[in-house]
Amino acid sequence: MAWVRAWPAVRPMRSADPERSVRADSLPSVSQSEPTLTLTYASAGVDVDAGDRAVELMKAAVGRTHGPEVIGGIGGFAGLFDASALLGYRRPLLASSTDGVGTKVAIAQALDRHDTIGLDLVGMVVDDIVVCGARPLLMTDYIACGKVVPERIAAIVSGIAEGCELAGCALVGGETAEHPGLLEPDEYDVAGAATGVVEAADLLGPHRVTAGDVVVALASSGLHSNGFSLVRSVLRHAGWDLTKQVEELGRTIGEELLTPTRIYAKDVLDVAELLDGDLHAVSHVTGGGLAANLARVLPKGLSAALDRSTWTPQPIFDLITDLGAVPRADREATFNLGVGMVLVVAADAADRAIERLTARGTRSWVLGQVGTEDLEDGIGTETVQGTKGVDGGSVGLVGEHAR
Repeated sequence: MAWVRAWPAVRPMRSADPERSVRADSLPSVSQSEPTLTLTYASAGVDVDAGDRAVELMKAAVGRTHGPEVIGGIGGFAGLFDASALLGYRRPLLASSTDGVGTKVAIAQALDRHDTIGLDLVGMVVDDIVVCGARPLLMTDYIACGKVVPERIAAIVSGIAEGCELAGCALVGGETAEHPGLLEPDEYDVAGAATGVVEAADLLGPHRVTAGDVVVALASSGLHSNGFSLVRSVLRHAGWDLTKQVEELGRTIGEELLTPTRIYAKDVLDVAELLDGDLHAVSHVTGGGLAANLARVLPKGLSAALDRSTWTPQPIFDLITDLGAVPRADREATFNLGVGMVLVVAADAADRAIERLTARGTRSWVLGQVGTEDLEDGIGTETVQGTKGVDGGSVGLVGEHAR
């Protein structure tokens, strides 16, 4: 509710010097006909009513993510989730992650299209907890904007809700904060957090990985939500507008850049159940690229050689690389290059994993193998090790992509 407060009246002050004293009757008077300065929350740039309208517009989409575990509806101070199912776990571990989508929001804002950025947010957040084998339970979101436009906020949240449906988790709460003066009217940023659960005995990670394991790649949908500062810099220096039609893409560059991040949660959990212990580790390929993220889930002393010749990156990667003369090292440390998620499985389980993923509509292939040799000495390639503060294994890329 907006509040009104008038500035206080000016009071005369006494002075020790009578010549400098200020008389009350010498101060300018405020007549009844002259309005006093009045400020409201709305005049300061915050429209509470617009926020309420946005909530009404998003209710149906959010409600579709709610199963019987969600207690209550939208509008409470906290989202409630019935955790009774955890009583069936011997030792339940809660997994939590938080993330955003980086400067990809700038593309959505420039094109005035806001219904896909929420899918990106879910992909970035939920798939980070799936890598340890956790089943996502619930998610919350946060949107900061310069001005609440109800339809725009509802479009963003509807995308988040759609992503939660794809990931199999409930969107139990969120916050839309209007920051006039800090953000421009058409600017916004999004962030989210998710919580999941995994049985301690089923936890995936480096402790399960052994020499001889096979690395299976899951195809990305494109750039996903990483490297957009580099992408935007390349396009700016090339003088490209987002509406430019690009023949090799078959659409505008802006449409390509807004391709939503693929959400792998159900794919990974299905394969984990199928392989029954033969899925050892999972890596979500986000900031830092393929090698750096895989190195995070390999134990120290083991290494993986990934063969570039096993796949061809989508055209958008070569287009940005060529347009900006991006060095290979920078390209591979920035983009996923067509691999959005990586599974490390027992050697005799790779075919079963790929067969199941294919049946689910997710393209996958054998990318490489885990070994004990020093890659730089063994195959003469530069390796990545010790990334994101994890003193783990090493990863190197060999060969060349097929054109």
